[in-house]
Formats: sequence, C-alpha cells, structure tokens
Amino acid sequence: MLLFVTIVQTVSAIALLSLLGQWVLGLLAGAGRDSNLFYQLLGILTRPFTRLTRLITPRVVLDRHIPLATFALLLMAYVASTVARIAICIEIGVHLCR
Repeated sequence: MLLFVTIVQTVSAIALLSLLGQWVLGLLAGAGRDSNLFYQLLGILTRPFTRLTRLITPRVVLDRHIPLATFALLLMAYVASTVARIAICIEIGVHLCR
C-alpha cells in the first residue's frame, strides 16, 4: 500500500510541476509558445492528465479552464496521497518508511 501511495504522490508531483512549468514558460514565451520545444515537451507530459480532466468535467467547463481544473485535481491527489503516506508511516513505524 505504501508503494502505491508513493507512486501516486510522485506522479502527481511530476504532473503538477509540469503544468506549473508550462504555465510559466507560456508567460515568458508569449505568442510564440506553441513553437517552443520545451513548451511542447511539457504539453506532452501533461496531456494525459488534461484529457482525463476533460472527460470527467461537464461540458459547461470551457476548454481554456481545463488546465486549471487539472492543476486543482492533481493538487488534491497530491495532498490526499501525502496524508495517506503519513498515516501509513505512523501505522507501520517511521523507520520503515525511509
């Protein structure tokens, strides 16, 4: 169970940082962001999560708000996995969680 929680926490952290990096790079690159190689790479990393968010959100949510909704869902997954990891580590002993 600890392994599963750790995997969820790590994947959500990577996706969160990719979304954040894509947003910052989009601000810095401006209109030419779509031709930026690193912006495209971060888009490839976050595409599965944004597609999943599009599938589970109602059609009322605009497409331009999907990255923000994805960020919010990933943040909730990260916090939930952190809380679960802390609970598991307290239950089995902190020395076993290292």
